[in-house]
Amino acid sequence: MNHLTKGLSGRLMLTSALGLSLLAASASADTIRFWTTEEQPERVAIQQAIADEFKAASGHTVEIIPVTESEYGTRATAAFAAGDLPDIIYHPLQYALPWAEAGILDTDAATEIVEELGMGTFAAGPLSLAAYDGGVTSVPVDGWTQMVVYRKDLFDAEGLEAPNSYANVLAALEKLHNPPEMYGFVAATKVDENFMSQVLEHVFLANGVSPVGPDGFKPLEVGPTTEVLDFYKAISKASPPGELYWKQSRELYFAGQAAMIIWSPFILDELAGLRDSAPPTITDDPTSSELASKTGVVTNFSGPSNPAGAAWGDVRYFGITPDANTDVAAEFVKFSMDQGYTHTLSIAPEGKFPVRKGTADEPAKFTEAWSKLDVGVDRKAPLGDLYAADMIAEIVGGLEVAQRWGVAEGQLSLASKIINSQAINRIVRQFIDDEIDAAAAVAAMNEELAAVN
Repeated sequence: MNHLTKGLSGRLMLTSALGLSLLAASASADTIRFWTTEEQPERVAIQQAIADEFKAASGHTVEIIPVTESEYGTRATAAFAAGDLPDIIYHPLQYALPWAEAGILDTDAATEIVEELGMGTFAAGPLSLAAYDGGVTSVPVDGWTQMVVYRKDLFDAEGLEAPNSYANVLAALEKLHNPPEMYGFVAATKVDENFMSQVLEHVFLANGVSPVGPDGFKPLEVGPTTEVLDFYKAISKASPPGELYWKQSRELYFAGQAAMIIWSPFILDELAGLRDSAPPTITDDPTSSELASKTGVVTNFSGPSNPAGAAWGDVRYFGITPDANTDVAAEFVKFSMDQGYTHTLSIAPEGKFPVRKGTADEPAKFTEAWSKLDVGVDRKAPLGDLYAADMIAEIVGGLEVAQRWGVAEGQLSLASKIINSQAINRIVRQFIDDEIDAAAAVAAMNEELAAVN
C-alpha cells in the first residue's frame, strides 16, 4: 500500500470512527420530561436556562412542562394510570407521602440521590418531612419557614430577649404594647382566611400540640392546649380590633405601629423597600431599607410544654417517577442540586431557602451563595446586603426543625382536612372574644375535629 492509499485509508477510518462516535452520542442523548409548578414566565425562563446548562454538560434534553399546582392531584393520578408520568415532578410537601404510598414516586431512586449528594449536607427538617421506609420519598429542593418578625431595635432598647418563646413574647407585650401608637402584636383573627390557619398551626406546633396521631385524630390535651389558647388570646388582646389577616399585619408593621407579627419570608424584600406595591411607610421614603435594618426574625418558636420549639415549614421536592428514565432523571436532579443549585434557588431566593447548605468539602457553599442572590421586584439587592449574617443564619436554620401537623404520623391528609374545616379558627376566635372558656373551647374542638374524615 503506498503512502497515498495509506493516508486515504487512515482518513476514512478516522471519519468512520468519528461518525460512529457521533451516532453513539446521539443514541445516548435522551429527552426527559419535568413537571414544575413554577409556571410564571420569568421562572420558566430560569428553569430552561438550567436545562440548557445540563444539556451542555450531559447531552440530554429536559422538556420543561409548567403545571398549575391545583391540577397536580388529578393529572398525576391520570398519568400514573396511563403509564405516562413525567420523569421528574417538582412538588409540594403535601404530595410526598400520598404519592409514595400510591406508587407515583420512586422512593429508592430519591434515597439514592440524597445519599450520593450526602445526607449530612441537607437540613434535617426537609429530610424528616419526607421520611419513608428508611429513606425519603423525594429529594428536598427548597423551602421556607414562617417567622416571628419583630422590631429588634425596640427589643434591644428595652433589654428584651428575642421573641422565640411564649414567655419572651408576653414579656415584650408588657413593655412595648402602647396603642394606638404601637401595638404589641398583630395576630390573625379573620376566621375564613388561610392566614389564620397557618399562624395558628405555627403557634400550636410551638407548644407541641397536634390534633393528629399515627392512628388519625388525636384529642387535644386540655393542659397544653389551654396554654396555646391563653397565649393566642394575649397576643390578640395586644392587637388592633377587627378582622385581621396578613394585610393589616404587614401594613401596621410597615408603618412602625407593630412590635411583632408572624409572616412568611416573602416579606423580606418588601421590608427593604424593594417592592413598590408594598412599601414601608415608617419613613417618607418608600424605597428606604431603614425598617429592614431595625428588624429581627425568629423561626424556631417554643411554648412551655415544648421547650425545644418548632418551625412551621413549607418544603418543595424533586420526585422521580416509576415511568422515568431513572439514570438521566437522577443525573438532572443531582445537577440541579449541585452545579446548578444556586441557579435553582435564584428562581425566587426570598422564598427558596437552601435545604442543601453545602457540600462535604464546602459545608456552607450554597447558604453563602444564596445570601448573595438578588431579591426584590422594582429594585434588587442581595439578602446578605440587607440583613446581618446572624439573621441570615436564623432564616436558614429554621429548616433544621421545620414541622407540619400530620407529617411524622403519616396523617398529612387528615391534618389538611382539619385545617381546611376552619373549626379551630372559629373556636379560637370564640375564645379570644370571651364567648367561651378554655375548657369549653378544647371540648368543642375535640368534638368537631373528631367528625372530620
